[in-house]
Amino acid sequence: MKNILAMILAGGRVDELDVLTFERPKSAVPFGALYRIIDFPMSNLMHSGIERVGILSQYRPLHLINHIANGAPWDMMGRNRFAVMLPPFKGREAADWYKGTGDAVFQNIEFVRMHNPDLVMILSGDHIYRMDYQQMAAFHLEKKADLTIGFTRMPKEGGHRFGQALIEEEDERGGRVLKYAEKPKKALFDWASLTIYLFTPSVLFEALEENAKKDSHEFGKDIIPSLVDRSRVYGYKHQGYWGYTRTLAEYWRTNMDLLGSKPAVDLQSWQVRTNLAHQRIRDRQPAIVGPHARVEDSLFYSGCTIKGRVVRSLLLPGVTVVEGAVVKDSIIFFDATVGRETRVTKTIADVRVRIGDGCRVGETRWDDLSMLGIGSTIPDGVTLKAGVTVYPRVDAARFSANTYKKGEIVK
Repeated sequence: MKNILAMILAGGRVDELDVLTFERPKSAVPFGALYRIIDFPMSNLMHSGIERVGILSQYRPLHLINHIANGAPWDMMGRNRFAVMLPPFKGREAADWYKGTGDAVFQNIEFVRMHNPDLVMILSGDHIYRMDYQQMAAFHLEKKADLTIGFTRMPKEGGHRFGQALIEEEDERGGRVLKYAEKPKKALFDWASLTIYLFTPSVLFEALEENAKKDSHEFGKDIIPSLVDRSRVYGYKHQGYWGYTRTLAEYWRTNMDLLGSKPAVDLQSWQVRTNLAHQRIRDRQPAIVGPHARVEDSLFYSGCTIKGRVVRSLLLPGVTVVEGAVVKDSIIFFDATVGRETRVTKTIADVRVRIGDGCRVGETRWDDLSMLGIGSTIPDGVTLKAGVTVYPRVDAARFSANTYKKGEIVK
């Protein structure tokens, strides 16, 4: 087994996730009633035997720092095992934010050199999938590649948001990358980049040093296109499930893929790990389901109290659904409360949201989600139509109407 050092790109915020990333990076957004999005690449690394990980973060990193802790939840603690945060830093002559994905790794190039890896894996911290990275590494070595990129079949929609490649058909695992285009306006090729890059270190160092002299510093936009024509760049084809969570609709749909009798995302077989100390998950009491409660095709965990009805929804630890309340097709984060005779539909409610009695939040149309920011309070009797957004920490006094229409924002 080769000595692989992993670098996770985990510091970004995406506008498309709206209030969910106002106070946390995308990789730290809760997912699947118990986890964080970054738990999926972290668990993949653990199961692949890759136990030395640097995590690159700069946007509001507190949630991520608390969650990663010392790496112990993923067995990344001990001699030659670690998971460490690598924030931007001030040097002797300058202080800079990371100016792109390539620059983020370049600023930590001495960290990479210090650990003298045989291979360097650079991957995104915000995708939902299961992969054995050792198989990708074996492919890389067999092909004597300078760079191997993970790809998945081009999604049916939104192909313009991905790096795309034409891959030579060498075998079922993949082949030489013949052409590469970063986020073209329309789909050009059949394979979309997973933002999983496996580099031979000398090639990575040379590419980063060359790119540092330029004005743009992105792997997809700048570094990979420059390598395709002059280096041995290969594409490794991922055949399993892959969930993209860049938009609210995609985030909601990927969460819903955990439900049903045969879920597309099978958390049990994937053996996803998380930090049970974060948000005190391990210290909470067992969930309580009242005698008149109804729970249908939903996930919930410790600390939840359910006395109403929950249908096709995900409740994170500490959620309370009081008697007479209905939660349907929704995702409710830690320690939120849904009041009596309140109906919540197609809604994502962040941590510690309070929804009063007799409220109507959201509607059945899947593409118009209602969003409730962290710590907000919805007063009794208020109706929020589909597509209404409530900003974080908005209290009941900020609501000046009884009904808010699609697209309105309360802040």
